[in-house]
Amino acid sequence: MRNIVLAAAAAVAFASAPALAQDAPMSDSSAPTAPDGTKAFGIEPYFGIMGGYENFDRQENAGIPFRSRGNFAGSLVQGVLGVNVPLGPVFVGAEGNATKGVSGDIDWQYGAAGRFGFRAGESGLFYGKVGYQWVNFDALGDDSRDFHAVTYGIGAEVGPKDIGLGGITGNSGIRFRGEVSTFGAAKSIRPMAGIIAHF
Repeated sequence: MRNIVLAAAAAVAFASAPALAQDAPMSDSSAPTAPDGTKAFGIEPYFGIMGGYENFDRQENAGIPFRSRGNFAGSLVQGVLGVNVPLGPVFVGAEGNATKGVSGDIDWQYGAAGRFGFRAGESGLFYGKVGYQWVNFDALGDDSRDFHAVTYGIGAEVGPKDIGLGGITGNSGIRFRGEVSTFGAAKSIRPMAGIIAHF
């Protein structure tokens, strides 16, 4: 008898499942999304690689010594790792970086920054950033100290759709980034560009 009751209950549950599915709330596909198809609200981790150049003023800045001939400068390769928190048309986030000098006076850098900005176009971001950065110079010797100061800058990211290449990656989460930042009291100029992958 018990087996018959269990079988009947299972049959009723199986038969009623399609009806329940029809009455269920709409799926996540109806949830609000950003223009590029990603979630409008949530957490968006990302990583990327960038390249660029930094040129420091000759004036003393954050303890960096005065240099009478030429500026401290060099080409850079940088890895970034961060997270965005989309809030509809705007976002906030945090990002860390590790940077290696590939030519010139800079040995390496590392730091972290907060980002804030808004979404634009099909998959674009415009943002400002404020953080703290450490830098070490090859030009000052192997055991030279690290110099550190506040860093801030502005930047933009565009997805392939925004530049007519949507068919290449679709909504894979690739964006092209360009930004300009500075070290200390506007004592350096640091243009960077690269590719960011979010997931």
